[in-house]
Amino acid sequence: MNSPPDGSIALREIAHARSGDKGDHANVGVIAFTPSGYEFLVSELTVERVQAFFDLLPVERTERFEMANIHALNFLLYNALSGGASRSPRIDTQGKLLAPAILDMRLPRPDNLVEMQ
Repeated sequence: MNSPPDGSIALREIAHARSGDKGDHANVGVIAFTPSGYEFLVSELTVERVQAFFDLLPVERTERFEMANIHALNFLLYNALSGGASRSPRIDTQGKLLAPAILDMRLPRPDNLVEMQ
C-alpha cells in the first residue's frame, strides 16, 4: 500500500483489528503483522490517541493492555455502547464496527514501514 504524501499511514497498513462488546463497554484489539510493527504500535497507539479517535462516542475512559507475546494491544472503551446490546438504540450495539473504524486511524509514517507490512 502506498502512503499519502502527508507522511502518515493508515493503521490497516501494519495491523489487523477485532472488536466486540463487554456489556456497555467495547473491546478493540489491534494485532500487528510483525514484531517491529508491534513495537511501533506500543509507542504510537496510545490511550490518548484512541480516546480522541473515538471522541464521538460517549467513552468515559480508555484502558490499554499490552500482549507482547501475540504482538497485540487491547483497548477497553468504558461506557462506549450507550447501554450495551440489549439497551442501546444504536445500530452497532455490540461494537463490531469499531475494529474497521480504528484501522482507518492515521499514524506517523515509520522509517521502517516495509518491515511492518
